[in-house]
Amino acid sequence: MKTVYTLLFLGIIFLTSCENKPTSSIEGLWHVTSVTAGKNEMTPNARWVQFNADATQQSGNGWFQHSIGTWNLNETTNELSIVNTNGLKDLADPFQIKINQNKMTWSREEEGETITVHLQRIETLPTTYGDQLLGLWKLEKAVGKEDYFSNSETSNTSLYFGWDKRFRIRTGNGSISGIYNAHGHKSEVQLIPYNKELKRSFWNIQFEENSITLKLLNSDSLVTRTFKRIHEFPTP
Repeated sequence: MKTVYTLLFLGIIFLTSCENKPTSSIEGLWHVTSVTAGKNEMTPNARWVQFNADATQQSGNGWFQHSIGTWNLNETTNELSIVNTNGLKDLADPFQIKINQNKMTWSREEEGETITVHLQRIETLPTTYGDQLLGLWKLEKAVGKEDYFSNSETSNTSLYFGWDKRFRIRTGNGSISGIYNAHGHKSEVQLIPYNKELKRSFWNIQFEENSITLKLLNSDSLVTRTFKRIHEFPTP
């Protein structure tokens, strides 16, 4: 149960006080830049929260908004309460919040550990690893052997990541489709083929401008695939 309330926070966002600042000082869009529980780092990827002047709030990760509700600032105690109408009730004590211009820090004790959250004011939504994966990619280089991709031919091999969390691989040997899950904290993606004869695979993602390199994690040998972003499926 350790840090359980903080894990809930990562899914439902809750907040508290603000060093005698006026309400307007917390209004706007904020990016969660780090979360620590004691000495452990547990920062969610591209986590954000939006505080509106009408006392409503939204939060999410990257381009995906998953929480909505209201917020209320108690100016006497300097505690800010958050209610998520589509989430779980926060049963933990409020965070103590400090605001310094465009930065905020929240802290509180949970089961003997200090939970610290740092936020930065931003103008546009941050992007998750999954957001960056979206679209069509052409295989440029293949190292090692793996069931999903053709090692001998790269000219017509492509990988597509859809908004609906489905992927499709086209190779000279046919196609493979399934579900993908981008990790919420690390630069990793899991591919789960619909074909039960193919095992799920876990890949580290290295992002570069208009290209990605995937490194297979559940393998004893070196397996990498480098892709370039394209906008049309390669011709067979």
